[in-house]
Amino acid sequence: METKIDTCDLAIQDKPTPGCAKIGTCDMKGCNKLTTFDWLTDIPLANGEELFPYVEVRFKNSRKDFFQSNGLELYIGDTVAVEAKSGHDIGVVSMVGRLVRLQMKKKKIDYENNQIFKVYRKATQRDIDKWQNLRLKEEEVKHTARKYVIKHHLQMKISDVEYQGDGTKVTFYYTAESRVDFRSLIKDLAREFSTRIEMRQIGYRQEAARLGGIGSCGRELCCSSWMTDFRSVSTSAAKYQQLSLNPQKLAGQCGKLKCCLNFELDSYVDALSDFPAHNIQLQTDKGSAKWIKSDIFKGHLWYAYTDTKENGNTWHKLTLDQVNEIIETNEKGEKITSLEEYAAELSMQEIKPVDNFENVVGQDNINRFDEIKRKKRKKKKRKSNSNKKQSQNGRKSASEEEKKQITKNADNKTNSQRRAKKNKSKRRRNNYKGPNKKNEN
Repeated sequence: METKIDTCDLAIQDKPTPGCAKIGTCDMKGCNKLTTFDWLTDIPLANGEELFPYVEVRFKNSRKDFFQSNGLELYIGDTVAVEAKSGHDIGVVSMVGRLVRLQMKKKKIDYENNQIFKVYRKATQRDIDKWQNLRLKEEEVKHTARKYVIKHHLQMKISDVEYQGDGTKVTFYYTAESRVDFRSLIKDLAREFSTRIEMRQIGYRQEAARLGGIGSCGRELCCSSWMTDFRSVSTSAAKYQQLSLNPQKLAGQCGKLKCCLNFELDSYVDALSDFPAHNIQLQTDKGSAKWIKSDIFKGHLWYAYTDTKENGNTWHKLTLDQVNEIIETNEKGEKITSLEEYAAELSMQEIKPVDNFENVVGQDNINRFDEIKRKKRKKKKRKSNSNKKQSQNGRKSASEEEKKQITKNADNKTNSQRRAKKNKSKRRRNNYKGPNKKNEN
């Protein structure tokens, strides 16, 4: 008996994930950020209750819409042909049943009127083949449209193209900073592709979600991997988290503020509710002290005296309780002696006794591997130093022997020279003829 392994992952492409055993969660047997977990799938309908006659259908990228099921028995993942403003479109059923009613109420869509489009039929193989061929043409159409934009000198960027299922309409998604007059562009595109042209402007965040990319954190963009709605991000979110207001670091791939600034904002706001305002100064006998910085989650604040000539420009670390206590005394009209006393108390509290039973439960030190590496490096350094000393000693001994050899050679040279001189002098004496000998001859 084969066992199916659940290999669901947050993929952004419409590629099937093999071996997925989820119930009511996947469309086209693949998982992406637009899939919805149908938690009402296994709950049977009550007696006399009919199935909700509306379904949710997903199209290319993040486009979804609701349609009347028209009496068809549809399931998640079915490819259907649905009614459009002109012609028909091809999509994939992403939600059925009672969960669709909750989603329509959430989005304030009146499902009691008959103005909602209908599902014609389940898509035939001919419909699917035509739809896939149109999807393959979209990249070429996008490049051609960009050439026409450059030709007309328009300040806009075409980021994506979507064909309708029957091929009677092409939707161009573009971004622009200001209003663009593209009437001449539409005429050229309609003449080029022989279809109805629709231009739809999107924001820079939606463009980044469609194109995808890698963020500064090294991971895939949140907007293209799992985010489905975009909340407004303001610079106050960075101020609450005490981040530097550097637009290059705070901006994402879209050029706007990063969406992740909102992820931890609520926890920061809750933590800052107990902190005093930054403009409150602490009154001491040495003078007033102003706020410098604070560690929100550790509950530490740093203060420095405003008069730096007498007291210096040192920062004093205090706890949140100490700061609140000082503010209460100042509100009573009293002053504390100095910040140094409170800082000394905090430093004494931070000194903890050594616990000999630190690793009783088996919790080793996290930095133990670093210590092993340091020891190995020290051993290597010692070995290298000893090798250097040995080489230096060897060089010294070699140099001394060379010196001795040189001196020996010099002594031998001088001795040989002396002997040669003595021999010369002896020869001269032997060969010398005095005056008496001359007269005798």
